[in-house]
Order: sequence, then C-alpha cells, then structure tokens
Amino acid sequence: MGVLGCGVLVFALFFQCHSRSVQNPMFRFKRFQENAWSDPNDCSRTRQPFVLSNSLNFSLDIRIPGVIPTESDSYYCMAVPVPTSREAYIVDFVPHASMDTAHHMILYGCKTPYATQGYWDCGKELGTCRDQAKIMYAWARNAPPTKLPKDVGFKVGGDTRINYFVLQIHYGDAKNFRDHHRDCSGLTLRMTSKPQPFIAGIYLMMSVDTVIPPGKKVTNADIACTYTSSPMHPFAFRTHTHSLGKVVSGYRVRNGQWTQIGRQSPLLPQAFYSATNTIDVINGDILAARCVFTGEGRTTITQIGGTSNDEMCNFYIMYYMDNNRAVPYMNCRDEGSSELFQNIPSEANIPIPVSPDHMMSMKHESAPHKDAVELQEPKRDEEVPDQGAHLVEVSDWSEAELQLGQVSGLALNSNGDLIIFHRGDHKWGFNTFNFNGIYQQRDLGPIQQSTIVVVDPVKGKVLKASGRNMFYMPHGITTDKDDNYWVTDVALHQVFKLGSDGKDRQLLVLGEAFEPGSDKKHFCQPTDVAVDPVTGNVFVSDGYCNSRILKFSPEGKYISHWGAGSSDRKRRVSFSIPHSLAFLPDKRELCVADRDNGRIQCFMADTGEFVKEIKKDQFGGEVFAIAYSPAQGGLIYAVNGVPQDGQVEPLQGFVISYSTKEILDTFSPDTQEFKVPHDIVVTADGSVFVGDAATDSVMKFVQSAKAEHRSVKKGGIEVQEIEETETFVQANLKPLPKFPAQHPVATVQKIQEPPQKQHQQPLAAPEEKETTKTVANQSAQGVSTAIITTLLLIPLVVVIAIGAFIRWKRGRMYSDDCQVKLEPSGSAGGILGKIR
Repeated sequence: MGVLGCGVLVFALFFQCHSRSVQNPMFRFKRFQENAWSDPNDCSRTRQPFVLSNSLNFSLDIRIPGVIPTESDSYYCMAVPVPTSREAYIVDFVPHASMDTAHHMILYGCKTPYATQGYWDCGKELGTCRDQAKIMYAWARNAPPTKLPKDVGFKVGGDTRINYFVLQIHYGDAKNFRDHHRDCSGLTLRMTSKPQPFIAGIYLMMSVDTVIPPGKKVTNADIACTYTSSPMHPFAFRTHTHSLGKVVSGYRVRNGQWTQIGRQSPLLPQAFYSATNTIDVINGDILAARCVFTGEGRTTITQIGGTSNDEMCNFYIMYYMDNNRAVPYMNCRDEGSSELFQNIPSEANIPIPVSPDHMMSMKHESAPHKDAVELQEPKRDEEVPDQGAHLVEVSDWSEAELQLGQVSGLALNSNGDLIIFHRGDHKWGFNTFNFNGIYQQRDLGPIQQSTIVVVDPVKGKVLKASGRNMFYMPHGITTDKDDNYWVTDVALHQVFKLGSDGKDRQLLVLGEAFEPGSDKKHFCQPTDVAVDPVTGNVFVSDGYCNSRILKFSPEGKYISHWGAGSSDRKRRVSFSIPHSLAFLPDKRELCVADRDNGRIQCFMADTGEFVKEIKKDQFGGEVFAIAYSPAQGGLIYAVNGVPQDGQVEPLQGFVISYSTKEILDTFSPDTQEFKVPHDIVVTADGSVFVGDAATDSVMKFVQSAKAEHRSVKKGGIEVQEIEETETFVQANLKPLPKFPAQHPVATVQKIQEPPQKQHQQPLAAPEEKETTKTVANQSAQGVSTAIITTLLLIPLVVVIAIGAFIRWKRGRMYSDDCQVKLEPSGSAGGILGKIR
C-alpha cells in the first residue's frame, strides 16, 4: 500500500507543471534558467523567484546579476518580464541595496526594453526602454521599504503597456569595488492579481535647466505645472538631489493658497515618506516644487546632469486615483514663474536639522557638507531660530502675585501683552453640570471678580482688568486683529465678542444663554474661538456636548460646520471634546486639539478640508491645548492632560514640527508640577505661557541653549510605514550582506505567514524547577517516537527526490511551455534565478 502511495505521488509530480500551466497563465513563466558563476567571489546562485503564496498573491525578486563596475558613475540595467499576461498589481516594494555600493536605484515599467537578456550599460549609448519608460519606484541612501495604502496598487500587465520591469542602478564610485566583489542589488515586488480599487502612480517634478554658480550661498530651482487630469490623492513623496542640495519641498497651490505635500532634507535617507497633508489635487490646481542648493565649496558652475559631480532636483509624488480614471504616470519639467514663487511659504528655504548620525553623505561626492543651519538666507527681518533651543521655566516671573481663580484661557494682544481668562471664585466641580450639559449653579450668580486680566509678559504687572459680572464659567479666549476679545462661557453656552477698552461692551453674542443645543444658533459648552486675521471669519469649537467646528462671518452669520477628519477612507473617529483651536495664518489652516482622542487635527480654513493629524504616544491620550508659531516653518505648541482611563504619561508641554509632525522638545516646570495645564500661548520671541486650572497659576518658559535637553528623533524625521495591503503578509527578508568570498548569497524568499511573537523565557524561579524537570523528562520520552517517524519517512523522501531530479533533468533537455530561458550575455553571465 505504501509503495502504491509513493508511486502515485511521483506520478503527480511529473504532471504538476502541465496542470498548473493550464490553470493559471502565470505559470508560463515557470522558471528562469539557472547558472553558476565561475568566480567563487561573486554573489552566485542569486535567483529571480516567482513565488505564489496563494492563488492571488505572489512575489518577484529582481536583482542585478553580479556586476563589477569599472568606471565611476556607471549605470547598469536589466529587464525582467512581468510574470503574467493578465493585469496584476504591485502593492509593496522591498529594496535590497546599500549606499556603500549603489548611489541610487530606479525601477521602470515599459513595453519594450533595450535588451531582454543579461544586463547592459544604460548610461551611455543605450537607455532603459525603447518606448516610454515609466518610473514606478526609486531608492537611494539606505532608504527603508515603501508600502502602499490598503486597496492601492501599481497596475501592470494586461493592456497597461507594462510588460517588462527594468531595474536601473547607478554606481557612483568604482573604488567601492577595489576588492572585485560582485553586486547583486535589487528589490522584491509583492504583487496580487486581485483588482485594486485605487491605482497608484508617480508624478515626477524635475528641474532640467538649473545652474548653480560657484560659491553662491543659496540657489533655488523652482518647478511648477498646472494639473489637468482626474483628481489624484498624494500619499507619499520622495526628494532627490546630490551633494549640494539642502532642502526640497513640494506643494499644491489652489486659489493662491499653498498646501504642503512634503518637505525633506535630501541628506537623509531618500525614501518615500508619508505625505505631510491629506489632500487631493484637481483640475486647475498648480503643483509646485523647490530645491534649495548651495554652491559653496565649488570653483566651477554646477548643472543638472547624470554624474555625481552634477546635480539633480527631483520631487516625486506617489499618489492614487480611482481605478476607472487612473493616469499612472505624469511629469512636470516647467520652470516656475517668479511671480508664483514670491508667495511660496518661507519654510521652503529653511533646512531641516539633520544630526551627524543621520546625515547620509555619499563617499564619492567631493563637495563639503556645510552646516545645514547656516544655509538659510533670512528674508527681510527673519532669522533662523536656534536649532538647539530648549524651553525652561522662569520662576517668579511675575513681580506681584496674581490673584487668579481657575485659569481657563490665555491669549496675546497686538502689543504682545498676556491676557488671562480665569474663573474667579467659581469652580468647575463634579456637580456643576448635569448629564445634558445644563449648568446647575445659576443661583451663585455671575463671577463678581474681573475675569479678564491683561499683564506685562516680562514682569507680570497687571495692566488692566475687565469682565466683571458677565460670566459664569469662562473657558476659551482669543483676540482679533483689532484686539477685541472673543470668549466662550460653557455655562451660558455662548460666544462673546468684547471690546478691549475695559468697558465690558458686548459687540456680538452667539448662542442663547443657558440653552444648550446643536443647531446653527445654539452651542453646548463651547470651548474655544479662533479668528482669521485676513477675512475676520470666526471659528468655534463646540465642544463638550457637540463634536463639531462651526464657522461664522465677522458679523456672526453662520457659514458652515464640520466634524473630525481622517486619512483613512473607511475609518473616521468623531471628535471627543474639541477643546482648543489654533489658527495658522501662514498656512491658512485651523488646527484643533481633540482632547480625549489625544490628537491634533488640522483643516483648510476656507473649506474645512482635512489636512493632517498629529497623534503621539507621549500625549498619553489627551491633548488639552495648542498654540502655533510660524518659526522654523511652523511649530505647534501643546500641553497634555491626565485621561480618564488612568493612562499614565507625564504632564508636559510639547514643541512639534508642523512639517514632520515630530516632537522637537518637551518641557515642564521645575518649581512645581503641572496639574491641569488648560491653555497655552507662544509669543513672538518664543516665550511660552501655560495656564493651569488646578493651581490657579500661569507659568512662563523661555528658550535656553541647553541642546542636551532636546528630543529630536531621527533628525526631525520619523520614517512612517504606510499600512500594508491586508492580502499580503510580511516575508522574512534578510538584509543584503556584503559578500565575502566563501559565502554566496541565495535570495529565494517566500511570502509566508508571519511567525508568532516569541517571548523570551525568563530564568526559572526556584519554585519552577520541578516543573522544568518534568518537561525535560517528557521531551526525552518523545525522542524515540521522533526517530521511528524519521526512519519511516526516509524511503518516501528518497522517492520524491528521484522524481524531482527527473523533472529537473527533463526541464534542462526540453523547453516546454512551463519554462522561459534567459540566456547568458557577456562575460558576466546571464540573469540568474528560477521561478518556482
């Protein structure tokens, strides 16, 4: 019976290839021809595996076949056929390269490459493709893997005119190959035949005419084109320059408003990073990019070119579009007009700080790297802030003790004076409001003390006070361009506009006193107000009961309202107490501290369109208040709080880069502790004030040069992986090692289920030793069973091996429909590998 079973198994092996080729046309590309290198010092037996994880998902490994560049700035290419004649989708790119060897790596898609066998020099006479070469992926400077969002993929095969992948690798310095090792850099593509709802594409913005004069401190390369296609959604970006590039930025310009897509230092790993803002690009928008160069250290002009002594200015936008209207490849090479770029945000010329540990200087590039902080040419009276500044408390900053109640709000007027909004002798306690948000202590009457106090921010001297017998439970306060006060009262459920002359004049009232509601004329415990300094439009966060932002005209006429935003198309989490607002005048955005969701969300002020979200573990689940400064391209200041679920994170303040969303600094008082830090403001000179509702105090923090306190992570950049498509699981991919003579590298890698997390076992405690012995005895008893099982399996394994050998032998002798051979070309051999 066992002999009969083995015979059936061997018979099945012989017919396996033919049956699969009938079931799935992708098996027409069953196997690449396998070759062995004669030189033992190369990366021999490198394979090009075509691996199926199930009926829909597969992977393709593309590697340059063991080259040894003899000249610096060599460009080598190789082509690999798309392993299916039907449509397929790339959902993941995994690079295998090192900047010690490869300057950069680009994957193109095309119908007809210059060659289909071996590899060729594609930097001189030959190019990459005979038809249009479409960029699909780019890598440089040890960039990490790039993953696409869920339901998004690059479409290949079928009628896409992408029948081949062409891998191009630029080798910068031939001296890296003085030991004559061979290079097998490349990448793995994770693919699926399951149609994706959204098609990914690349929009390349490239400068072609920029000239960088020698010795000139700053040269800008500007690119801009009017977008004329179907709506697209940028989700990642990549910057690329050579040694003279300092910062590269890309924007969408709509109705004169600039919205950042991405901004990065090209000295950092040149990966595809998540887009700064969640936006769309529609017909009529302008896409604009700027590269900032320095010519210091050069004695001759530098132009755009292909060598490492030349320069490049590239801004890649990775986007997705609806499947039925997708245009997967676009480019822009037009020089932007000076009139347009007069309005580019100042951040575009401010280098991103890069620590020496993260600076990726290419060894073959001869130009020295200047300190990035020195590059910026300040416009008008602008100065580059101290990159190492840390906020420290100024104890006893107020010469006179301020008589305050619960401090609920802070603001600044046009003179820079500090305005404090407090609750006098009223306290917000457990019984202050009922479940419906109705105020329960009206019998106390309004607060008799002056609730609005204006003080000198340097010495704390009281300049004037107002707001007596007006409020029951003050909350938020801000000022407009005319220094009028805009305040909220959560007990009255109202918003007030007051004159700042101390006469307590009510210039405008929104909402109905003591009447909570959720329509256009009512609020329910509104928390804060922000005013657009240009249009005068008023924004109200509403609030403890409602989860919305309302927009009014300067005269108080309702315009619109919106709820929380989300970058996930299928998962939107409503506001949970929108508690504080900050208007960003240079970006025309409104940011919201979504308190109990522990996040900051930003929106276009004119349209309410969601822009971005900042959420950090350090917030501890709560963000009470935020403020904004345009310094350093945009800084958001925030304070957290203690969440109701008891999650423990230290109460502290944060300084956050708007562009990178990274925490640049944290601060807390030295003389006391934050109890309930309720509001925060930042002055023009960088001083920060925090009002604490529990200690009835206002604390002041100023910048110090204590760089050691700074908490910049990854040079101000956190590499964020985009969520992986759920139909794929992470393969156990090992990094590409440097190839010693005795260690040829095999790169056959299967997509497999991720292993379960293995927890390291602690040392056994004394009371566990008996249990350990018992387990050991049980293991010993199982050895004999394992040996018997192994001996019984040996004949079956032998039969299978014989069948596999015969199958392999026939594959060598006959070229049937299961095999596609790629013959060797040149002295270096051919494309290695086997599709299995």
